[in-house]
Parts: sequence; C-alpha cells; structure tokens
Amino acid sequence: MTASLADLAKRITDIVPLKPPVDPASLKHRELVEMPDYRRIPAYKDVSEEQFLDHHWQAKRSITRPDKLLEALKGLVSADFIKDATEGFSHAPMSVRVSPYLMSLIDWNDPYGDPLRTQFIPLRSRMLPDHPKLGLDSLHEREDAPVPGLTHRYVDKALFLPLDTCPVYCRFCTRSYAVGVDTEEVEKTHFKVDEERWARAFAYIASRPELEDIVVSGGDAYNLRAEQITRIGEALLSIPHVERIRLATKGPAVMPQKLLTDHEWFDAVTRVVELGRSLQKEVVIHTHFNHPNEITGITRKAMQRLFERGITVRNQSVMQRNVNDTPEVMRLLVKRLGHVHVHPYYVYVHDLVKGTEDLRTTVATAINVEKHVRGSTAGFNTPTFVVDAPGGGGKRDAHSFEHYNRTTGVSVYQAPSVKPGQFFVYFDPIDRLCEEGRTRWADPAQHQVMIDEAIAAAQAGMR
Repeated sequence: MTASLADLAKRITDIVPLKPPVDPASLKHRELVEMPDYRRIPAYKDVSEEQFLDHHWQAKRSITRPDKLLEALKGLVSADFIKDATEGFSHAPMSVRVSPYLMSLIDWNDPYGDPLRTQFIPLRSRMLPDHPKLGLDSLHEREDAPVPGLTHRYVDKALFLPLDTCPVYCRFCTRSYAVGVDTEEVEKTHFKVDEERWARAFAYIASRPELEDIVVSGGDAYNLRAEQITRIGEALLSIPHVERIRLATKGPAVMPQKLLTDHEWFDAVTRVVELGRSLQKEVVIHTHFNHPNEITGITRKAMQRLFERGITVRNQSVMQRNVNDTPEVMRLLVKRLGHVHVHPYYVYVHDLVKGTEDLRTTVATAINVEKHVRGSTAGFNTPTFVVDAPGGGGKRDAHSFEHYNRTTGVSVYQAPSVKPGQFFVYFDPIDRLCEEGRTRWADPAQHQVMIDEAIAAAQAGMR
C-alpha cells in the first residue's frame, strides 16, 4: 500500500534533522505585480484594461518626444524634476521612446530613485563627464563589419542588424551610434530596412563556411514585421552551415503585450523556430531584463506562451549603478527570470557609452555581485558576468583580466580566440576611484601612462 505524504514526511524526520523553515523573503521572486496601476498616470486614467493589454495601443501611445513624455507626468512629479529631465534629454545620445507599460512600472512617488526611470529617462543633475577614453562606438563594431549592418568578430558568429529602431530606447545602449533618430549630441549611422543591404549580408554569411551562429538584432527584432521575420529566418536557415539563430529583442521587458496580442508576429517566430527544428537547427530568443520590477503578471503570461510553443528564451542584463548593482537585486532578478522560464545568460559590465557615466560600475562590483549570485539557484540559471572588451575583444569573463589596478581603474584583457596577441583595456568610472586614482585621471598627461603601466603589468604576469 502506498504510504501517505504525511507518513513519508515522518519517516524523513526520523532519519535526518529538518532544515529550519524557509524565510518567506526567499520566495519573493514568485510575488509579481499582476497588473500595473497604470491609471494613476493622468494620461492613462480613462484607458481600459483591454486597451492597455493591446500591443497596437502600446505602440501607438509610446512617447517619442521629451515634451510629450514630460507632459504625461504633470501632476505626478515636481516642476524641478521636469526641468531636470528636459535638460537631461537635451544632453542624451539616445532618442526617446517609452511605452505606456514602462511608464506604468515606474514609481513616480520616487522618480529620482526608481531603477526603471534611471534606465530610460536621463536627468541632467545625475550626469557625469564622459570618461576621457570613451568612444561613440566603443566596441568597434563598424571596424569588424565586412558589409553594412553585419559585424563578424568571433570566428563562428556574426551580428546582423536588419533595422535601427526599437520598441523603446535605452539610455545605456551600446549601439547609440546607430539606433534611433539623430539627437543634439549624436548624428547616427543608420541601418534602415533595406532588402538589398540584407541580401549583401546573407551573401557574405553564405560565403563564410565558418559562420554557424547568427544574432539578429538591430535595433530590435520586435520591430520587424511578421513577413520580415519569415524572410530573414528562411534566408538564414537555408544556408547549410548556419546552425543557430538568435532573435534579439528588448520587447518582452518593455511591451510583453505584443507576445499576447500580435498573433501574426508570434506565429511567424514560431514557424521559424519550427522550421529550424525540422532542419536540426536552433532558433531562440535573447531578451533583456535588467531589474525584477520589469517582470509582471503580464510578462509571466507572455513567457508562458513562448514556453508552450517550445521557444527558448535567454536573458542578457547590463549591470547599472543604482539599478541592479547589488547582490540582493541581482539575486532577485535571476530568480524571477527563472520563475518565468527565462534563462539568465549574461550580465554585462556597463560599456563605455556616451552620456551614461552615472550608470557605470566597476569591474570589482561585478565580481562581488557574481560571487553572491552564484549558488543561489541552479547553474544553468546563473549568468556569466562579462566585460565586452573595448576595441573589439569581445566578451571576457569579468574576473579573467590579465591585470586590474583598482587605484586607476584600468583592467587589461586578452582574447586569444578572437584577436590573438592584442590587449584590450577597460576603464572603471573615475568617480568610483580612490583619491589617488581620480587625481591621476585629472591630469591628461597621466592617461597613457596609466594604460602603459597596466599593459606592462599584464605582460609581466604572463611570463
């Protein structure tokens, strides 16, 4: 006769001592806001739930001008905040696009401290001078582009940029040199939808038998029409040596409604995934959640729909100051992602991006956070913390530096399988350095000296 659960539990307690009861706080990752309180925003007070859950309404009502965004906040924030944000937008390299869904997730009672506001709405009062070694295309993607809109850096992988628009624009975007419209600060390199340009990219990929893995990004795959998803997917899958495709999109984090109501787009992605599977090829989605507050009940339903279709979703976060740079927040994010069937893949140490010095953290911060995250959940749901090496070295484990001077904030990496024999240097934000480090960076004559010192130390350590 089968023993009851109560009997089994008693037998277990007779054999080994029970662990103490779990702290309810450790299950916080399961506690989601089911529906954001969007009606507290005056501009949306008369919007029905049906409208709010419709992707067409979300896209149409996304705010693309600073004055319109700030107009929607009247009565919610102070005049000082609106002035601060207005000046922030005028000094930002990225265009403005914020969805109503995203607006509804921001705590407007604390707009200065809210982690989502921090990511999407720049404030002049928080901006810091750019690091003196910053470049607009810090990863040198254009230098590794054999044809426009295609970066071939890693041996077996290429990055395809079919378009240059997104459902929202992130302040910290590495591709601010190309994404969105021109701003007062940046005249962009544009990658408009262009079948002829796409054909040149496909031809290059077909000519390189080593290319097995293609990332379709941009911009954002969310903004491709259903027929364009099909066109790109079929073209890449028809190339014999292409074995893996990643559709990169911020969309699930900022407009999950599309996965629930844009059936044509969703079905197009599903068909490409199924076509790949029939050819023994992998097609997955890579997305971009940065904070646990971005994951709601709407997100869970959207991710469950992808899960039901057998579509793998992985996440790539960017570590940002006052957003997710503490063990507590990052652990919660990682656990909550796992709860909604999204695999944490990478956490990037923030790239050197124009106008975002206030968001960057140190390599030491990333190493410390990683130490606390590891072991909090299963290994396959534990992200790798990486530095995307400036100058085109690609992603390196944050702790794998050849040398790291915490006084000057200069870390040195190598990428022997990407660009052998070269050294790649990353720079911590100057305001996070000790007084000695800040003093040296204040003297332009010391800049190259500090870099040379770090590279010499790296070389000496390798002997």
